[in-house]
Amino acid sequence: MALDSETMQGLLESVARFVRERLRPLEHQVAQDDRIPPEIRREIAEMGLFGLSIPEEYGGLGMTMEEEVRVAFELGKTSPAFRSLIGTNNGIGSQGLIMDGTQEQKQRYLPRLASGELISSFALTEPEAGSDAASLKTSARPVEGGYVLNGTKRFITNAPHAGLFTVFARTDPSQPGAKGVSAFLVEAGTPGLSLGPIDRKMGQSGSHTCDVIFEDCHIPSDALLGGREGQGFRTAMKVLDRGRLHISAVCVAMAERVIDDSLRYAVERKQFGQPIAEFQLVQAMLADSRTEAYAARCMVLETARAKDRAEDVATDAACCKLFASEMVGRVVDRAVQIHGGAGYIADHGIERFYRDARLFRIYEGTSQIQQIVIARNMVKALS
Repeated sequence: MALDSETMQGLLESVARFVRERLRPLEHQVAQDDRIPPEIRREIAEMGLFGLSIPEEYGGLGMTMEEEVRVAFELGKTSPAFRSLIGTNNGIGSQGLIMDGTQEQKQRYLPRLASGELISSFALTEPEAGSDAASLKTSARPVEGGYVLNGTKRFITNAPHAGLFTVFARTDPSQPGAKGVSAFLVEAGTPGLSLGPIDRKMGQSGSHTCDVIFEDCHIPSDALLGGREGQGFRTAMKVLDRGRLHISAVCVAMAERVIDDSLRYAVERKQFGQPIAEFQLVQAMLADSRTEAYAARCMVLETARAKDRAEDVATDAACCKLFASEMVGRVVDRAVQIHGGAGYIADHGIERFYRDARLFRIYEGTSQIQQIVIARNMVKALS
């Protein structure tokens, strides 16, 4: 473990208290305004949450995977917009740099990501290359002293606020699929880089996405992640293994939050002269939700521990993402049912979680992509 047990327990209690006392009271405001108050970002930075998984030598907490998911179990018990603000800095926005960046690149960017001075984004998805990441069309043409980027990235989380983009582009058009893809570190404000309008989404208000557009965007040679061409797709896949575990932990946290809300409502709400929690069909929904959330929690913790042991967890991480994201969808659906009419009313909050949860089955690889990853790895293991 990166932190001693006493320090870790203190951090978890601090995060839980911060969620309970500061973030939950702001959930409705964030949903209405579609923005997180600036003072909350400052408080999050002061707690060190932007650097959970960034090594200590660069100003982060250097958490193990297990420690990171335990924090996510607490931080995810509120609007996912708050978690999303720090998520890219700890996950897909920084992990490629941590895993494959040069020492100079790490020194330049990681301390600023850990402090929250910089927000990062992971620019992989394109209009015609989402789950099929190997078919991306954004090009990086070599020129004297660097590269010229051209192309469009779509649905990029935190792009409107990002100071640094990890961009995946094709450096060798003669190499089909993944082989010709490289990764680049591109700073916001680089000439030729522009942003589209902020996307209007079904849910997760306060977490912003938009297109990132490159039009003859000149970047220096040292922007090439790791200083090596052709490694981009491999970097992306390694990053997504960790990201899928983190998202799975957030799914568990959301499920546990709405189960708690549903239980409290069922105990207080009376029909036919008694609390609806006394009715067996309501009890069945509560029990099913509790069982599934517990199963997902165990899956995530066990896979995180395996990753910390340096085991190959690509298949198990996909299993976690598939099960946890589908699980939370079922749990919030039952929560709406338990709340009845109140669950359908916007002011109550349950309908917001219903909409927020739907995205988990799509990003970081859809459920169908997870199924393909799992099955292909099973077949591959036999050969």
